[in-house]
Amino acid sequence: MLLRYSYLLRATYTRILDIIYWPFVQMLTWGFLQTYLVQAGALQSPGGAAQAAGTLIGAILLWDILLRGQQGFSFSFIEEMWSRNLPNILMSPLRPTEFVLSLILMSLIRLALGVVPVTILAILFFGFNLWALGVAFGAFFVVLMFFAWSMGLFVSGLLLRLGLGAENLVWSLMFFVQPLGAVYYPVSTLPAWLQPISWTLPPTYVFEGLRAVLIEHVIRWDLMAQGLAIDVFLFSGACIAFGRLLQSARRAGTLLQTGE
Repeated sequence: MLLRYSYLLRATYTRILDIIYWPFVQMLTWGFLQTYLVQAGALQSPGGAAQAAGTLIGAILLWDILLRGQQGFSFSFIEEMWSRNLPNILMSPLRPTEFVLSLILMSLIRLALGVVPVTILAILFFGFNLWALGVAFGAFFVVLMFFAWSMGLFVSGLLLRLGLGAENLVWSLMFFVQPLGAVYYPVSTLPAWLQPISWTLPPTYVFEGLRAVLIEHVIRWDLMAQGLAIDVFLFSGACIAFGRLLQSARRAGTLLQTGE
């Protein structure tokens, strides 16, 4: 399966360009905004505004890791539906677990192609080195990726059962998480009734942890542990949901009705 997906990427260089293009544009947009905020804030409160603005580019890079991780998983799956190849895969000796594992590995490959060059360009353009966060970045990455795979797996299950009528979820569902995940602002910014909902999402713990590292210079391992615990629960639930939705699709006969 990895060979199949790698052949698709290598056969069309525009796919690779598209993977890099959107993270690069996002990085430039928010990076220039960060530069403006630093310059404007320095006139009034030197230091404080610069620190707050400095979290923007870090947040957008981590957000891109989350978004591209989920989409890298889901895109490989939905391309099988577009090509009407999904019934062939599910009738082959390939086990569902192996299929899911190949999608997970492919999401990492797509993520490396798209985000790694952008993190290097962020150093050249804005002097922000995401890799310099060290072990904190490793913890952020693990929590974000497990959440991305949970979302991708759940969406894939819905596509199996509902067909391509639900394909918009591949692009839109993660953006519902964005305002609640405290990507660009602290959880305290949200209305009081929304804050408990925000704390049920693993990305919230990552972005609060990012601000703690960049502003307070401390690694909040308590936040990472809580985020990972929620990830384990969500990923387990997504695996169960995917298995049941696959069985339901087989019973309903919707697997043979996939395609454009």
